[in-house]
Amino acid sequence: MAKTAILSDIHGNLEALQAVLQDAAAKQVERFFCLGDMIGYGPNPNECLDLCRDFQFCLLGNHENGVLFPTEGFNSQAERSMEWTRRQVLDESSAEWQRRWEFLNGLPRVVQCEGLMFVHGSPVGPLSDYVFPEDVGDKRRMERLFCLVPHVCLQGHTHLPGVFTQDRRFLTPDDLPEGFGLGEEKIMVNVGSVGQPRDGDPRASYLILEDRWLEFQRVAYDVETTREKVQAIPELGALMANRLLYAK
Repeated sequence: MAKTAILSDIHGNLEALQAVLQDAAAKQVERFFCLGDMIGYGPNPNECLDLCRDFQFCLLGNHENGVLFPTEGFNSQAERSMEWTRRQVLDESSAEWQRRWEFLNGLPRVVQCEGLMFVHGSPVGPLSDYVFPEDVGDKRRMERLFCLVPHVCLQGHTHLPGVFTQDRRFLTPDDLPEGFGLGEEKIMVNVGSVGQPRDGDPRASYLILEDRWLEFQRVAYDVETTREKVQAIPELGALMANRLLYAK
C-alpha cells in the first residue's frame, strides 16, 4: 500500500493545508485522500479547492454540499460563512470558477478503497452524521454504526481525532503515540481537522497510512496569519478567528 496522507476538514485554511502538504512531502507521502469540508469557515476556499483537486480523491463534506445546495442545519454563524464561501467559489469573474464547480459536483459521498471505507460523517450518515467520543456510551448507536463498517472506516466531521473500537472505547492520539496497525477487529478512525482542530491542540491534524499502519500527525502552522485573515472578513467573524487559537 502506497504511503498515504488522509486529510479532512481543511475549512479554507490555506496556511494549515500548506504546512500539512510540506510535512507530508518531507515524510515521502505518495498520495493524498481528503474526507471533505475543504471549505467553510476559512478565508481561502478557492486556493484550498485548487490544491485538493490534485489529490487521488476527495469526498463531499457538508460544507461542499452547502455550497452546491443551500441547506438547513447550520447555525447562524455557519450560515453566514456558507453564504460568503458560496460567493467566492461561484464568482464568475474567476477563470477557474467553472472547474471548481465541476469538481464540487463530482465529489462522491463514500469511497471504498483497498478494503477501507472513507466517509465524511459516519457509515450511517456519510455526509453529516457526527460520531463524538461520548457516543461510546450509547450501546445501540455504536452497534448500528459498526454494523455498517466492513472493516475499517476513516472519517472526519467532528474535528476530534481518535479511534473508536467495536467494544466501545475511544482512543485518542495520546493513547496511540507510536501509531497502530489494522488487525482483524472493526474500527472507526477520525483523522481530525487540518484547518480547525477542536481537541485543544491548535496544530493541524492528519493521518499517515502505510502498509496497514496508521499514525496521527500534528503540524504547527502560522495560526496568526490565518486568524488575521478571518477577522478581516465580517461574515466569518471573531468567533471563527479565535477558535483557531484555542482549538475548541
